[in-house]
Amino acid sequence: MDASSLQDIVASIRKGQAVPYLGPGTLAEVRHDETGAPLPATSDELILALNNGQPMAPKLMYEFPRAAMHVELKRGRAQVTKFLTATYGADHWTRSPFHAWLRKQNPGYVIDTNRDTQLQRLFARSPHTLVVGVARLGGSEFRYRLWSHDGTHYAPATEDQIDTAVPVLFKPHGTPIPEPTYIASDADYVDYITELMGGFAIPDFLKRRRRGLKYVLLGMRLNRDTERMVLSEMIFGSAQPAGWALIPEPSAKEARFCERLGLKVVDAGPLALLEAAAVAA
Repeated sequence: MDASSLQDIVASIRKGQAVPYLGPGTLAEVRHDETGAPLPATSDELILALNNGQPMAPKLMYEFPRAAMHVELKRGRAQVTKFLTATYGADHWTRSPFHAWLRKQNPGYVIDTNRDTQLQRLFARSPHTLVVGVARLGGSEFRYRLWSHDGTHYAPATEDQIDTAVPVLFKPHGTPIPEPTYIASDADYVDYITELMGGFAIPDFLKRRRRGLKYVLLGMRLNRDTERMVLSEMIFGSAQPAGWALIPEPSAKEARFCERLGLKVVDAGPLALLEAAAVAA
């Protein structure tokens, strides 16, 4: 573990120079209040939860979007939405120590690829802007929805209505609140990534705001094309080098991909940042 890199990352987040980019690993400590069961967050965990705890066929176990597409074709898109809302919508999960720490750093911009509500609940007492990814929408050329939070509740917003000075929470794969909206199945991702590449899935104010920023990947594994394609578009226009990727025991494939994007790989998990912050305090 590179202690100096970890302290540099903490300092960059605190100064607003590095954007936290959260993946499933940041939710590893979260448990159900009553049963103690872990919150399904990784691809395998979500597939098992979607299929009542039973493995699916090997080709469907490859990644969650493929399994979600299978369920959507057999039982309808509403079934996938219902599952994700039931999983993440209720407030019966323990609080994540990592998310609590991150909120205290007052980040101005966070990309959270999980579909849970940990950060939204932590931001709920202060004004912020929520950007939520959407797919396969009729009647709109854009693949996002904007919500403005005034410190009390969310309200739908357009770009000319939002306060660009408040923190931005970007949930590209969706969230159950304020309105259940998800990117989940293969069909969703085909549409969403296509529009990301075309520039229609990120608001203009955010395209301007992100120029020259660094990123720090936390809890992300990068062995699947879906995550890699979304990441590449999300950090377009970054500083060079582009930042850091905290990946415990990274594979050669992950290391090569990060090198191509200009991300320095740090062999550590998300909680290592809390330890580095405590040492630096």
